[in-house]
Order: sequence, then C-alpha cells, then structure tokens
Amino acid sequence: MTEQMWWRGAVIYQIYPRSFYDANQDGIGDIPGIIEKLDYIASLGVDAIWVSPFFKSPMKDFGYDISDYRDIDPLFGCLADFDELIAKAHEKGIKIMIDQVLSHTSDQHAWFLESREDKTNDKADWYVWADAKEDGTPPNNWLSIFGGVAWTWEPRRQQYYLHNFLTSQPDLNFHNPEVQKAVLDNVEFWLKRGVDGFRLDAVNFCFHDAQLRDNPSKPKELRTSIGFDEKNPYAYQYHYFNNTQDENLGFMEDIRALLDKYPGTVALGEISSEDSLKTMAEYTQGDKRLHMGYSFDLLTEDFKAGYIKQVVQSLEERVSDGWPCWSISNHDVQRVATRWGKTQNAEHNADLAKMLYALISSLRGSVCSYQGEELGLTEADIAFDDLQDPYGITFWPQFKGRDGCRTPHPWQKSEVNAGFSAEKPWLPVPAEHHDKAVEVQDTDENSVLNSYRHFSQWRKQYPAILWGDIAFIDTPEPVLAFTRQYEEQTLLVCFNLSADIQTVTIDELANSREVIDDHKLVSGQRHGDTLIMPAFSCYYATL
Repeated sequence: MTEQMWWRGAVIYQIYPRSFYDANQDGIGDIPGIIEKLDYIASLGVDAIWVSPFFKSPMKDFGYDISDYRDIDPLFGCLADFDELIAKAHEKGIKIMIDQVLSHTSDQHAWFLESREDKTNDKADWYVWADAKEDGTPPNNWLSIFGGVAWTWEPRRQQYYLHNFLTSQPDLNFHNPEVQKAVLDNVEFWLKRGVDGFRLDAVNFCFHDAQLRDNPSKPKELRTSIGFDEKNPYAYQYHYFNNTQDENLGFMEDIRALLDKYPGTVALGEISSEDSLKTMAEYTQGDKRLHMGYSFDLLTEDFKAGYIKQVVQSLEERVSDGWPCWSISNHDVQRVATRWGKTQNAEHNADLAKMLYALISSLRGSVCSYQGEELGLTEADIAFDDLQDPYGITFWPQFKGRDGCRTPHPWQKSEVNAGFSAEKPWLPVPAEHHDKAVEVQDTDENSVLNSYRHFSQWRKQYPAILWGDIAFIDTPEPVLAFTRQYEEQTLLVCFNLSADIQTVTIDELANSREVIDDHKLVSGQRHGDTLIMPAFSCYYATL
C-alpha cells in the first residue's frame, strides 16, 4: 500500500475556542479549556484539530480581525498555553492546525496605525489605498460582504481604504512584496512553534485588481451565489476584481515553498469565489500550491443527492492531482442538523446526524468536522438582545447572523450553562442542547456521539475510503451511490437522504462479495441487486 501523507483522508475537528470549554470561568472558552478536553477530542477518533483564531484582537469579528499575529489574546490564554496544547495534543497523536487570516488585519494592527497616518511613511503602501473620484465618492463599486461599500474614508490620508469585510478589517496590499514577506514571516513564526498546518481564511482575497476596475452587475435571476441572496447587495455583483486574481496563484506557491521547509505541515485554503470549485482546483494543482482547499458548495441548504453528486463530480473533473476537503458545517453557516434536517422534518433525528457524518467522511477528500456535529447539535435561536455577530445585527431580522451555530458546547445536562462555564457565557446555551450534552450521550451506545466515534475508527480500516478514487452510480433521488477504489480494494457506498424507506436497484450489487455492517449505522438490506434502505440509512459493501 502506497504511503500517504497524514492529511489525506484525515478528519479535522474544528474548535471555535470561545465556545468550546471555559477553563478560567469567565464565560469565554480558552486554550486551557481545549487542553482540559483533549481526552474527549482523542476519543472522537479525529486526526487533527483546527483551532479558530485566538490571536490578539479587538474582537470586532471575534478574532478574524487580528492586531498581533504573534501573540495570544488574553481572553484565550498565553503563548505558554498554546505550546502546552501542541505538546499534549502531539502526545495523543493529534495534529494542530490554526487559522491564518492573511488578506486583512485589524484596524488596530500596528501596520495599519502607521499606514493611515500619511502617504510617505514606511507602511504607506501596505494597505489598499485609493483617491476619491472627482465627486468624492469611492474609487469603484466594490461591496463589503458585511453590507455596504467596501471603502472607508480616512481623513488623515485623505484617501479611502479597502475592506472586503468589516470597516475594522482593512485589506493588505499584496502587490507590495514587503507585505508578502511580512505575512510569510508571521506564518513561519507558528511553524517554528510546532504547528502542523494552517487553515487559510478567505485565501483568494489576498490580491485585488490593481486597476481597481468596477465589478459587473449580476442579473437578478442569478443573485443566488453560495452564502448570499438578495438580502445582501453583495449578491448583486460578479466579484471578478476584488478577489481571486491571477497573481494570487504565485503567492500560493510561496506559501507551499515555506511549508515544504517543515515536512509534514499542511495548508488548507478556504475559497469563496464566483466559481469556487474551479478556484479550488487551481489552488491545489500540481503539488506546488496549497495541499487542500474547501469551498462553501456543501454549506448550502440544497440537501439533494443530485446536488451533492454534481458538486463532487464537478470538482473531480477539474481537480486532477489536487485534494479537496469537505465540510457541511462550520462557524459561519447554520448547523447542518437544522439546515438539511428541516427539509425532511428531521432536525432532531439522531439517525440523520449519524448518516451525515458517514456521508461527508466517505467522499474522496479530507473532512472538516465542526464542534457539535458529533452531538447532532441544532441551530440555536438567539434573541436580538443576545446577538454578538455584527453580520447578524446589521441584517436582522431577515438574516440572524452566525451566532446560532457558535453557542457553547454542552458538556453536562444538569449543570448551569450545560457545564461550559459557571459564569454567564458570551452566548446563551439553548435549553434543547442540554439534552444533547456529552454526559448524556457518552453512556448511550446508540447516541450520535458514539456513532461518530465508532465510524471515525471504522473508516480507517478501508484505504478505499481514505484515499481512493470516487465514481458515482446513477440512482434516483433521494439515494446517493458511488464506489471508492484504491489499489485492490473497491467499496460500494449508498445513502438514503430521506425520512422514507427507499428501494433502489443497483447493478453493481450483483458483484458484491461482502456486506460491511459493523459501522453502527442504520443499514440498508440487500435482496439480489435491490437495496431496501430505511430512513437515513447507509450501505457499504466490497466489490
């Protein structure tokens, strides 16, 4: 069997640190809290932890606005805590990946504080500055993802600065080689501390069009790009010029060259572009750019077998030697148990939650699994007075923001705040999450948690699942079927995405030699070349 890099086929468990576990009891999760729960994380059978930002920050966007890339915000601990996390995770065979937010900084970063002062200082060209038009309006029509124009006037310089996100997140000017070097130096700081890899936030936003050309308008009927609709004017444009520039490919190669100096480290890029699958393929091409990419294409509300098949096939046709990483939940979107479960009136259905993890973990690629998926957590309904997310506050009530998927992890059913913290947490713990607490599920062998644990270990027995090629089989909705093949091993994999029993005929069943039924999931039953599949069931067989 060909030796594989650890990250191929890996399950990467995303931790949103302020909501995982509060060790110092101030209402906000922290790095010592992650350390305290490492045995729990190890029990999940995952290969790595991705820790969302914990760097010094004014927290206008909860850590994605960084004011010091080389230090820990006191909310989360200190550098010694992080060093301890790496050491203890490595003792348990768990890799540590961290977020790197490269495209922009906080407006409180020392670089920006200097850059904004005038047009002649040493950092004057480190951010994207532009003069106003003759009538005083911004230099072009670019829009911010968080609403409104992407330009803010700075009276000290008498110029506008670009921010693709919040006004407090000014974009760096990657056309300046000094900026590229400084950013790579910050990345290497963490490599030297022993991290195993990076999740690169909004990595296709590093470069902008140097000519500052206007983005073309998008026809009304096409304003449905992933993550945006007509509630947000960002959907009104094709974003051809404010991100995903050709120059960025060269910078991806520079990132890879740096990581290659630290064998075994990996870069996973978050990609959101007009054609994210095409960009994923480009950014992971040729063993010289990013190791993996992931997009928002499976973070939508479209829970259909045909859609999942179309997304994966479309990437497979383009990706060649690249490697995808799939995700169905993260800290930016509604929890999958709600987002996909509501289409089947099955938001609280444990069998659905179990099947979804098996599905995402059976596709060709690696997996990003967001904390709480292993418990089948649903989206929390947060009252306006409790909202923290600036995105949600701006677009309320049409869009309630991202707080509903960021509530604290429930540990103990009967404890205050479900055992997350003795103090009032930064977001409330919904009552229904107490019933899904780790304590409750830990002792129930049929729980979502124990299914997750079992399947994580079970899939490691099958190289075809970890590393194999994928080929889809034509089946009617709502059944998704494909084969995974690696060297001499071929598996047939089927899922029923509905709450109803499905009967499907699959020619490949005639050649199956063994039914694999020890994965602790609801399983389909074979009758000749026909499968009887109960609600939210799976079927695995060797061919």
